[in-house]
Amino acid sequence: MMDLKTIVTQPLQVYFTKTESEGEETFHARDLVELRIFGIAVGAAPMDAQRPVLILKDLAHEFTLPVPLNALEAGLVVAQSNKQSAPLNPHKFTELLLQKLQMNICQCVFVEIKGVHQYVRFYLSGHPQMTSIKVRAEEAMSLALTLNIPLFATRKFMDRSKVLTAEVETLSQTQGVQHPHFQKFHHYVI
Repeated sequence: MMDLKTIVTQPLQVYFTKTESEGEETFHARDLVELRIFGIAVGAAPMDAQRPVLILKDLAHEFTLPVPLNALEAGLVVAQSNKQSAPLNPHKFTELLLQKLQMNICQCVFVEIKGVHQYVRFYLSGHPQMTSIKVRAEEAMSLALTLNIPLFATRKFMDRSKVLTAEVETLSQTQGVQHPHFQKFHHYVI
């Protein structure tokens, strides 16, 4: 059994197996399109009409990327962006931990669609061995937004999300029926 001092001083080791990145998109930096939060819609996800969807758009509003979220992440995104209430930061510990370890999350890139899940890769600096980590987008968007991490995707990735994008565009144009928990009380809610 290791004592606390041994655990704390050992470097964190993360290994990416071939199968983990098998379906992952490869890209060049010039292929990346920066995305910003546009809003949250409910009733836009084809797999679940009550599942919230974070809408990301590029700076010119030419491209749209819908990101289906779980209810907890959607609630955090809305709560964090609501300037009328007291600040809520459930990621404060993570932010402080990264600062103390002198690590930084440089960017978040959408890299894979597997079934109904999108995956992002967080690119890190400040760690001698770990340069990135891949997680499901629905579990990481509030962290990315809290830490002001730039979000990116390729046109190819956004094209693969086109079916969902078309449904979201229709919803945002028609201002579809809202779930009662996401009534238009905030400018991010569509």
